Amino acid sequence: MTNSMRWDAGGTVGRDSESAAEGSVVVHRDDAVLHLVIDRPERRNSLSAPMIETLVTVLTEAASDDSLRAIHLRGSGGNFCSGVDWVASNRADGRRPRTGDLVRRIPHTAHRVIELLHTVHLPVVCSVQGWAVGLGCSLALSADFAVATDDAVFWEPFLARGFSPDSGSTWLLPKLVGLTRAKRMLLLGDKVPAATAADWGLIDRCVPANELDSAAEDLLTRLAAGPTVAIGLAKQALAYGQHATLTQSLNQELLDLELACRTSDFKEGLAAFRQRRAPDFQGR
Repeated sequence: MTNSMRWDAGGTVGRDSESAAEGSVVVHRDDAVLHLVIDRPERRNSLSAPMIETLVTVLTEAASDDSLRAIHLRGSGGNFCSGVDWVASNRADGRRPRTGDLVRRIPHTAHRVIELLHTVHLPVVCSVQGWAVGLGCSLALSADFAVATDDAVFWEPFLARGFSPDSGSTWLLPKLVGLTRAKRMLLLGDKVPAATAADWGLIDRCVPANELDSAAEDLLTRLAAGPTVAIGLAKQALAYGQHATLTQSLNQELLDLELACRTSDFKEGLAAFRQRRAPDFQGR
């Protein structure tokens, strides 16, 4: 069963000239896979405030939807995402926001999207083409698997624009590529081509443009057919292990195993092993 809808700026369905200018997030469900498309190609898919709010809403709802088994995030029109639309986010009347505006607002918007992608108990696959910049770069790196075309570029332009790094980049990059390469991206603003990103381990794969859809579909098919509860627990344990001791991780694994062994998929996995056949996991 396939369902789709367009979440426009302000949460309405359909686009008028004003909402079109602010962009939209296209939400498309194909069986157990949720597809999210950042749709503002005329601005290289830069994110307006309503688009970020939509991502928060949709991902929050997805986290509690037991029928979902994977999430796919991509951009439209040849680019992934060029980050936050800072021009549009400035006040039209030219007045400066109140002191503390960023500290109050961003933890519940852009930062919340990064946290949701990183912590949701569903596997997330990201398809990247063209530019992945700033927040857009962090969105891709927060996915469990990022596949990029060979013309894609990952760029952290924060310091080049006069402000300090944001969107979890100072946490994500050192863990993925080490401190020295993270400094090249953040302090020097080096642009990283997809082939280099794959070589560094920043992303999962770099593929020709005509293979992007099939590469992402292969990952989504395999992940959506897996034991969803156990995958979510493994994802949680991997994140926990980034700051835990070995003993703490062993204890966390034991608790997760106790939960996983109570699922229907665990019983199916054992039955399939005994019967020497491929398991038919239902995600429960």
